[in-house]
Amino acid sequence: MAATIITTEDLHEFKIELLDEIKTLLQNQSGQTPKKWLKSPEVRDLLGISPGTLQNLRINGTLPYSKIGGVLYYDYQEIAQILEQNRIHNKF
Repeated sequence: MAATIITTEDLHEFKIELLDEIKTLLQNQSGQTPKKWLKSPEVRDLLGISPGTLQNLRINGTLPYSKIGGVLYYDYQEIAQILEQNRIHNKF
């Protein structure tokens, strides 16, 4: 059985190739457009909020939604727009 010797240069080349592949994967993933309509669990995950908070945002009219057959849908663009409108700029 023949032994294969791996040099530091081989490891360096492998690292560069691996990093290039990871960058490509991340660029492809971030290039994906989000879905137009999100269901409640997706919105909660996106915003990091509880079901009760999401319900309060619906009730007080902060977050518009559509209801079809008992399922609530939220427009991704409207969520992004609301976040942008409520952005607070701190002055340092």
